[in-house]
Amino acid sequence: MEPFDMAGKVVLVTGGARGQGAAEARLFAKYGAKVVIADLAEAEAGALAATLPDALALPLDIADESQWQQAMARLLDRYGRLDVLINNAAIVHYGMIETMPLDEFMNVMAINTAGTFLGMKTALPALSEQRGAIINISSISGLTGRVNHSAYLASKWAVRGLSKAAALEFADKGIRVNTIVPGLIATEMSRIAHGEEALRQRGAGLPVGRTGEPDDIAWLALYLASPLSGFCTGAEFVCDGGETAGMRPVGEWSKSG
Repeated sequence: MEPFDMAGKVVLVTGGARGQGAAEARLFAKYGAKVVIADLAEAEAGALAATLPDALALPLDIADESQWQQAMARLLDRYGRLDVLINNAAIVHYGMIETMPLDEFMNVMAINTAGTFLGMKTALPALSEQRGAIINISSISGLTGRVNHSAYLASKWAVRGLSKAAALEFADKGIRVNTIVPGLIATEMSRIAHGEEALRQRGAGLPVGRTGEPDDIAWLALYLASPLSGFCTGAEFVCDGGETAGMRPVGEWSKSG
């Protein structure tokens, strides 16, 4: 059997209309999954779903519990099951603690952290029936501290803790919960935040010598959803080109040690 065979499986990807989420949707569909693309960008989600076999696009504000319930009802009405939940949707926010209004901080936490919580809570009954898998997306910003990133950092640190708690709570239901910790990935969001040239230069300084691509995250998600990772739960998988191992100047890569 093909180890990545997803035939007959139903996979829900939040923030699936673009970037990492879209790459995940395409890859899972390639391996036979029926993909549900949940996103506030309804037109883009619908356009992507139209290119995939038996896919479904759903509007979803992940910070709204009632919208989660409606989305899950539509998913189950269409497919009757859910095997994999990928909590991918998030926002990035920049701001200093000293000057950030509380409502801005809480908005980031509502989307990035509570959105992940609500996804797991709402999908739990359906995932329990299939002894499914949950993949939560954190960030290397959830491993370190950075100036001007306090709300985003807090939200992504919290996703790591939620994932570990869920792995323990859901174990007796046969559900595995793991976390992907991406580094610098070339998505629309990162291009807007940093600029194309800055992305290229920062990627060149990584140990692997390049910026990450959305497919790098998608392949890792596919592994974590497959039987190949059957002994993995409550774990964190860093995919950052070696950034958290430390940086070296690009020129040093010509000097073997």
